[in-house]
Amino acid sequence: MQITVYGADTPCPSCIHSPSSIETMEWLDAAVNRKFPHASIQFRYVDIHHPENDEDRYFTEKIIADEYFYPLVVAEGEVIAEGDPCLKMIFQFLDRRGLTLAE
Repeated sequence: MQITVYGADTPCPSCIHSPSSIETMEWLDAAVNRKFPHASIQFRYVDIHHPENDEDRYFTEKIIADEYFYPLVVAEGEVIAEGDPCLKMIFQFLDRRGLTLAE
């Protein structure tokens, strides 16, 4: 499974004191792979000013139009979290997909 984190070099206006989008992605990568060590989960970062494909353009346009805050966390075309992401929501999403937790 691939999880995409959309963000930018500058913090979003409502997340001034939060980590950068890249730092958030690195933190999520470590936390998710620690909780789901047997799952094949790759994290991907996309700068909102440089989308790479149609799905990226769809989400980055919504972020730029202020429909979502960044960092925006997306998997399988579904928004999992935005702004300051909550691990519990991400873990619940992965659990619903049948991924196995660490023992």
